[in-house]
Amino acid sequence: MTYIDFNSRKKVQIWEGIAGPIYHSDQATFGHFTIDKGSDLPVHHHHHEQWTHVIEGQLEFNINGEIKTLTAGMTAYIPSNTPHGAKAITQCKVIDCFLPVREDFVTLEREQ
Repeated sequence: MTYIDFNSRKKVQIWEGIAGPIYHSDQATFGHFTIDKGSDLPVHHHHHEQWTHVIEGQLEFNINGEIKTLTAGMTAYIPSNTPHGAKAITQCKVIDCFLPVREDFVTLEREQ
């Protein structure tokens, strides 16, 4: 599939306070997520490389203990197996890209 309409895809709840449509290629998972104000995404790590781009809102990111508030137009890059977490200071819209495919998200999408 060459073109994906995220407006027509079902929303998948990833964690409490974070949900949105996702799409998987053979190599990557791509998601358009809304993060509710006050949502706390606990510090965790995974073998996926992750890119998070903020479209709107303020998102306090913690990458391996380095804390920075991201606003619209800013991106966080999280290397594989790096501890990271975030807190939504305001409601946020972000685009996340994970390499390789997030098989756990594939499963969530099937189950919901």
